[in-house]
Amino acid sequence: MAHPRHVVAVTGFVEDETGRVLLVRDIDRGWELPGGQVEEGETLTSALAREVEEESGCHVEVGRLLGVYSKLTDPAMVLHFFACRYVDGEARAREEGVPEVGWFSAAEAVERVTIAPAAQRLADALAFSGEVVYRAYRVLPYERVLDRAI
Repeated sequence: MAHPRHVVAVTGFVEDETGRVLLVRDIDRGWELPGGQVEEGETLTSALAREVEEESGCHVEVGRLLGVYSKLTDPAMVLHFFACRYVDGEARAREEGVPEVGWFSAAEAVERVTIAPAAQRLADALAFSGEVVYRAYRVLPYERVLDRAI
């Protein structure tokens, strides 16, 4: 039996003290919540703090788990989604692949995040009721395969 191979990734719903949401604009995917791949030997929370800082210049405190998402199409991925609290740093573009970074109201964030998997995560964060969600999905076209609370 072959062992599954997948990317382990993290993303964060970062809010500041006024309730604004931190977004980054990826040159390929458009506006989304910050995050990226977990490197070998990293914890999920340290990977997320590193990714947010690399992409936006902001330092965060990683909080509770909001959801786990399994992308079933290649490359397969398991993404862990956390709530984060902004600590400090100036939101600014720091990577060639992320030319824009900004703080937005929840309504503005919803307008900007248009790629289905990212929009679903944003909607899940904004509607969070205390139950961690698990979603499995395929892309191209986007299709939710499984939704449940865990």
